[in-house]
Amino acid sequence: MIKRCGWCGTDELYVKYHDEEWGVPVHDNRKHFEFLILEGAQAGLSWLTVLKKRKGYRKAFSNFDWEKVARYSEKKIEKLLLNPEIIRNKLKVRSAVSNAKAFIEIQKEFGGFDKYIWQFVDNKPIVNKWKQMCDLPATSIESDALSKDLKKRGFKFVGSTIMYAHMQAIGLINDHTTDCFRYKEVSKL
Repeated sequence: MIKRCGWCGTDELYVKYHDEEWGVPVHDNRKHFEFLILEGAQAGLSWLTVLKKRKGYRKAFSNFDWEKVARYSEKKIEKLLLNPEIIRNKLKVRSAVSNAKAFIEIQKEFGGFDKYIWQFVDNKPIVNKWKQMCDLPATSIESDALSKDLKKRGFKFVGSTIMYAHMQAIGLINDHTTDCFRYKEVSKL
């Protein structure tokens, strides 16, 4: 039997996400933007809830094209708030639009969001050695720094806990438990 991190349980969507995406280093700016929107939407909810709405988000937010999202009008935002395929929280939807604008500014300054975000881990994933899920922290020095910097740049829904989860998701931090089959696989990437 394959051993996985305890958080993914047996839900097919969760297992697929765990086995194929979680902790894999991301270097694609569109994927970075997608995860920023999804992590912000997840605040206060389960990640599984967001995964189930991922296709809806992809469609609602122009396939995560930050240039298009940054230009969303008030009318478009109001329409999104009626869309049952996404989480219809006014603050979260508005933050996706304002975060798109801030994302553009970071791209201009750093030549890509990827270059910006990877600097918080010295351009190399942090590989932790947790034996149990209860050992994993909710934040880190790196997530604190990233959160603080993003907030300074105008981002919303980027608290340190959300950013720690974000860093795990996009592979800045490998937090697969050491007994998980993905631990060594992801460490090699």
